[in-house]
Amino acid sequence: MSVDRSLKVKAGLLRQRNVWTRAERIEALHKSRRWNEGDDVLGLPKVRTVFTSKGKKKKGKKQDDDE
Repeated sequence: MSVDRSLKVKAGLLRQRNVWTRAERIEALHKSRRWNEGDDVLGLPKVRTVFTSKGKKKKGKKQDDDE
């Protein structure tokens, strides 16, 4: 019996996750100064996940050596 393609992990998690662990949320809130040491770790505010989108490849500019 073979393992489904979606369950195989080749190089770790390659795509962006939309669920964060509590430690990741605290770190993000700490960077944005919305959480300080000693604050309650339960009931944390939401943290927006920023997804990176693949854009089109930029073509290299052609340099004219004639001029």
